[in-house]
Amino acid sequence: MPLERSVPLSVLDLAPVVEGGTPAESFRHTMELARLAERLGYNRYWLAEHHNMAGIASSATSVVIGYVAGGTKRIRVGSGGIMLPNHAPLVIAEQFGTLESMYPGRIDLGLGRAPGSDQSTVRALRRDLRTHGEDFPELLSELRHYFNPPEGEYMPVRATPGEGQQVPIWLLGSSGFSAKLAGELGLPFSFASHFAPEYLMQAIHLYRSSFRPSGALEKPYVMIGVNIVAADTDDEAQFLATSQQQQFLSLIRGRPGKLKPPVADMDALWQPHEREALRSKFQFGVIGAKAAVENRLQEILRDTMADELIVTSQIYDHQARLRSFEIIAEAGGLQAAD
Repeated sequence: MPLERSVPLSVLDLAPVVEGGTPAESFRHTMELARLAERLGYNRYWLAEHHNMAGIASSATSVVIGYVAGGTKRIRVGSGGIMLPNHAPLVIAEQFGTLESMYPGRIDLGLGRAPGSDQSTVRALRRDLRTHGEDFPELLSELRHYFNPPEGEYMPVRATPGEGQQVPIWLLGSSGFSAKLAGELGLPFSFASHFAPEYLMQAIHLYRSSFRPSGALEKPYVMIGVNIVAADTDDEAQFLATSQQQQFLSLIRGRPGKLKPPVADMDALWQPHEREALRSKFQFGVIGAKAAVENRLQEILRDTMADELIVTSQIYDHQARLRSFEIIAEAGGLQAAD
């Protein structure tokens, strides 16, 4: 059954490093997935900044974005996201100005305000431990100033490349802070419902109710993150999903690691309260074959009226992961590119 309302689908790639694998292998898999996503008709391909995590290879996010953009032709490539408080705004303006110069009209800059790691790593990143993202609006304003300085204003420091580049800026969030700020600034907003689903509806309402039209956007535009593990049968999808469930379980226990192979019985690994915690994280996701994915996508779009969905699919076996995105594209009614 076709979706009642079709929206663009995009990919959030966490560049997983699997047990027994290497980052080099992960990057080859990222390129293969990005090229497949482009052929299948996905709208954008985003990578996320995480640090000190053995199972995620995209810590040098801008570098990986350039790698993916250079290996594809049409799909938009960007950050989901760059954690702005980890960086000087000038450096991000220069990096994304460089990317936009190389791949014009294809680069997105999604920004978050969390550190993307633990407190020890925050210290290693030279962040001020006294702040918890409260200075994000000021950093964002500085960054936008580098891209588009007021005409005639003296600028002792300029972003080259960067100044004058029309790089779309998105705000990312898992709470109401960025939702309200994105609305007030008239920027597109992406919510991390793939790991914070309990706040999704509240954040969407806050964003839409606070939205003010801007030069960037005339009306609100919401993209939400969705966990999907798809396979040719429901049973196979349930089996494949145990890799992601183990990954969440490791995070809950404070021991993040590489993506593990699937297992036959998660009940042998988790406690009942951990199982319930993981179930709550999959409120806006689906595990199953094409029919289950279609039905759940329809429900999500009906409930949220989202303008776009960005899908993450943490699967240990690379070929099974590629197949998952093929099934998702079919369920979402994407049109394959020529």
